[in-house]
Amino acid sequence: MKKKSILTLTFICIMVLLAACTDNGEAKPPQSEEKNTTLPTRDRAGNKISIPNEINKIISISPANTEILIELGFGDKIIATDEYSKDIEGLPQDIPLFDMMAPDAEQMVALEPDIIYTTGMVMAEGNDPYKPIKDIGICVVFIPASESIEGIYEDIIFFAKSLNVEKKGVDIVNNMITKIEEIKEIGSSIVNKKTVYFEIAAAPSLYSFGTGVFLNEIIEIIGAENVLAEHDWWISVSEEVVIASDPDVIITNVDYIENPVEEIKSRSGWENMTAVKNNDVYYVDNYATSHSNHYIIIGLEQMAKAVYPEIY
Repeated sequence: MKKKSILTLTFICIMVLLAACTDNGEAKPPQSEEKNTTLPTRDRAGNKISIPNEINKIISISPANTEILIELGFGDKIIATDEYSKDIEGLPQDIPLFDMMAPDAEQMVALEPDIIYTTGMVMAEGNDPYKPIKDIGICVVFIPASESIEGIYEDIIFFAKSLNVEKKGVDIVNNMITKIEEIKEIGSSIVNKKTVYFEIAAAPSLYSFGTGVFLNEIIEIIGAENVLAEHDWWISVSEEVVIASDPDVIITNVDYIENPVEEIKSRSGWENMTAVKNNDVYYVDNYATSHSNHYIIIGLEQMAKAVYPEIY
């Protein structure tokens, strides 16, 4: 996969998806029947929005948003995107690219988009670079990166509803749920669970995560344990903490150094760790494990095979 990556539901279907479980705790797919519905009136950040009834020109900011739009069949309607999305398959050739954190509002307006889907990251410091665009009546939709698998389902549903392709969104979510349940069933039967350290930034500034993020959910789904599960969210971590945790398996999705697996295995002081001694250090696709969209299924499968190659 190159670097790149809902639906009319009745009220009952939406509630089922939000619960994401049946009476016995397993995920239950939403229904896929299409019915007439109103467009969303608030974006995923809770802002009031007015989505046009017809959308032919889309600006997509953030690779995760772009991948969802392409999966829903709207790649040909994307007229501009961000610099990190430029290599995603399914985009038109030579479209304008914007700085994801500081988009050029004047240039965006000149493109006359019907709608702009953007990331919530730009609001991190309280500034809204899209205010001039919204003030002239262009619909700007904020999609904060979801931290949970459930949130990803809801994001996909939102996109599909906003584009009047409800059934496509339901189908994507159903396929995700099916695959996750298949792996969860296997993972739940594993008694002797392996421990995992997942590295998302390399030395000297190690970065990983505890509970509360979808990658931790994935580790648990495949039947393993996160060595940093006592922590919350995304965290900086010291080498001493990782060495002391002595994980059975180390996974990295670092893609900004030439050979992240060998770099980990060559670190001074790491040679006696179980994962390093047993050569259980693996790379998984960065985008499939960092973009909160349907591609997490690829990351899930890669992680399952890395941790339990004899089972998955």
